Parts: sequence; C-alpha cells; structure tokens
Amino acid sequence: MRHQTIAVVGGSGFVGGHLVNALVEAGKTVRLATRRRNHASHLTLLPIDVIEADVFDPVALAGLVEGADAVINLVGTLDGGRGTPYGPGFAKLHVELPTKIVAACEGKGVHRLIHVSALGADSGGPSMYLRSKGDGEKAVHASPSLATTIFRPSVVFGPEDTFLNRFALLQKVFPVIPLAMPGAKFQPVYVGDVARAIVNVLDLDAASGRTYELGGPGVYTLEQLVAWCGVAIGRHARIVHLPDALARLQALSFELAPGVPVLTRDNLDSMKADSVLSGPLAPELDIEPASIETIAPVYLGNVSLRSRLNAFRASAGR
Repeated sequence: MRHQTIAVVGGSGFVGGHLVNALVEAGKTVRLATRRRNHASHLTLLPIDVIEADVFDPVALAGLVEGADAVINLVGTLDGGRGTPYGPGFAKLHVELPTKIVAACEGKGVHRLIHVSALGADSGGPSMYLRSKGDGEKAVHASPSLATTIFRPSVVFGPEDTFLNRFALLQKVFPVIPLAMPGAKFQPVYVGDVARAIVNVLDLDAASGRTYELGGPGVYTLEQLVAWCGVAIGRHARIVHLPDALARLQALSFELAPGVPVLTRDNLDSMKADSVLSGPLAPELDIEPASIETIAPVYLGNVSLRSRLNAFRASAGR
C-alpha cells in the first residue's frame, strides 16, 4: 500500500532532518510536529507542513495524525534522569509518548506506524535507556490494528552528529583523553542510510510487524573511534583508559555540571551491551551502508584525509 501523507514526531533533530529530506525526495507529503517552530527552521525551505504542537497533549497529537497515512516516531533521549526501572525523562519520551502515539493512531484510523528504537533495546537491559526503549517497543507492539515496523540502529553518525564530532572537538582542546569503557563495541551507521532504510520499507506490506537492526559495515571499539577522530583532524590526543570506578566518578561529575552532560552513568551502563548487529542487514532495506572511511573525512576534517583514515584502519588491523 502506498502511504502518501506522513506525520513525523521528533523530525526536527539530527536523524529527523535527513529523514524529512528523504521523504520529500520520495514524493511524500510531510507534516512535522515540533515544540517550537524555530527548532525546525533548518527545514522550512522544504515543502513540508511544520506544526507547533505539544505531542504529549492527546488532543494536539490527534490533530497531528488525523488524515495521515503513516506516522513515524523518532523521539528519544540519552539522559532521562535516575529512577527505577528508569528515570522520568526516559519514561516520558520512550514509553509514555509511544503509548500516546499508538492511541492517537487508533483513534484517527491511521494504520501504519514506524518507530525508531535502539540496538540492544530490552526491558531487562543493563541501562535505563535500553530498558525504557524495550518497554517503548512493547507499547508499539501492543496494538492489534497497527501495521508497525521498528528500527534499531547502532550509534548514528553524520555531519551533525554529537558522537564523532564530540570526540574530534575534545581532541582539539585537550592533549589527553581519559576514556571510560574503551573496549565497548559499536557498529556506526550513517544517518543517510537510516533515512533511506525507513523510506524503503514505508510502503512495504512485508515490513509490517518486523524489527530491523541497522548498522554500518565496520565494528569498532570506542577507543578506535576516538583515535579515528584524532587522525581525521590531525590531532593525536593520548588516550588513557579509566578503570570502572573512576569512569563512574567522571560520569557523575558530568551529570552534576550545568547543561547537557557529555557522559552519564547510564551511558556507561548502556555500553555494557555491545551495539553490534546480530546478523546481516535485511535485504528489503535495500541499502549498501556507507563506511566511516567514506563519510567521516568530509565533515571531521577534509576529503583529502580519506587515505589517511584508510591507512589508519589498515594499521589497526580492521
């Protein structure tokens, strides 16, 4: 079935910007909800309908999805506070909101829902983030009337990411990087590939009820990724492994500092579960995932650095 009018929740963020562009390129009619219109100012030149709405208000959410053929939920947070089984921010964004989106879809007769979760999502997982993501998936699957598809990406990279860009910035400023969980494993996936995968199965009936993992072609330890960023910007900070006790103390200090924390104790707990695919990408996603070697030099340093990054990977035995 072709789904023409798409309502996107959380579409003004990093992944959302790329997804909205991909939907427009695919000829879809897009309406996007945002708390404040200026949050989506980078998308206003696109032929989309930007709606300022509180998506936690059932009336506003019902208005957003009314008349839509499909809804895509991208909302998520890495810092939801402390609590059992998870903090209030995780509960609100990862569990309460998907539950309300399902209710709104059912109430307005929307039959198609795509929900972006996270690789390792598990109600019994090691972190509040992963547990809340797991419970959010349960909320999405609870509806018997919705054709739901769930995506579980590993860490997502791209020009506006807060992952590789952060490590590059730290190495521009500091000669030494005290690194927690250096052996944690990731399979980074390019944001453009995430967007394409979602668009590619939006109209695919066989994707109903499926959960798709998303990852790139390479698996890296956190230490290797930090080193990659140093190579890309021509700065080679010394990486110092932090023992677990000091790592948690470091994370706590970041949590207590003003602003959005660089690292939290829950982030450390999440990294106890490797963010790596359990098998090959599903063929119906129809993507050939881009590598960090291809994409990262463009935004971390310079396109001419690609050969240096490839050489670094070879020397690292990857």
